[in-house]
Amino acid sequence: MTTPSPTRPKKPRSLLRRPDPDAAARLFCFPYSGCGASMYQRWPRWIGHVEVCLIQPPSRQNRIRDAHYETYEALAAALVEDLAPYLDTPFAFFGHCGGALPGVELTRQLDAAGLPVPRRVFVSSQVAPHDGPYGRLLEMNSDGLRDELATIITSLGGEPNGSLIEMGLELLVNDIEANKRYHVDAPLRLPCGITAIGWADDPEIPIQLMGGWLKSSDDCRYALLDGGHFEFLDAPAELLTEIELDMTDKTATPTPGDA
Repeated sequence: MTTPSPTRPKKPRSLLRRPDPDAAARLFCFPYSGCGASMYQRWPRWIGHVEVCLIQPPSRQNRIRDAHYETYEALAAALVEDLAPYLDTPFAFFGHCGGALPGVELTRQLDAAGLPVPRRVFVSSQVAPHDGPYGRLLEMNSDGLRDELATIITSLGGEPNGSLIEMGLELLVNDIEANKRYHVDAPLRLPCGITAIGWADDPEIPIQLMGGWLKSSDDCRYALLDGGHFEFLDAPAELLTEIELDMTDKTATPTPGDA
């Protein structure tokens, strides 16, 4: 008589792939506004000992039929339940621009629920919540957003065309509306460290605008990396080094002007 193999846990809908149960640490990555988890296709599966886990919000790609989350608070509430089985090892959140803020809200909700909190939140090209909402896309009309979507598709290696852009426009608009709704009057105090990442050739969110993160954590470190707004898509070595460093060591805390 054969012994049945243990049942593998079902992959949460909020993750593009099932995490490795033996991972020593995990980095949960949120997609950029208007995009899905596959935007991280050029990233490695592992950064040193850290497994890269891709979050897939509803209303895109394999979750195209799922209703949009509408607010970061609602998205975080769903993720608290979905990610709970995978918070059994040191973990962190990464997000770029509009994708950075859901990780902040999720950290707040995990802390409020008495659940494990991330070792670090990596925020790339985004102002602190009490300094926002901020960004060029937030003020664009539909024509401007169509042009922006074409730029995003090209940056991801795709070929923008009318049908693809029209299909993605509603998602981009809904993601931007969620960004607009997320504002706090006073700095959110996170129970973990923050690494605020700016890009030297990024006109969208210069690192000088990211000083508010210092008020959100007693352990806030700044890093200014080479490249423009979409440089992170290529998983540059500089970025991966910063992530691996902060998942293992404590470092000094320079101010934004010193970065």
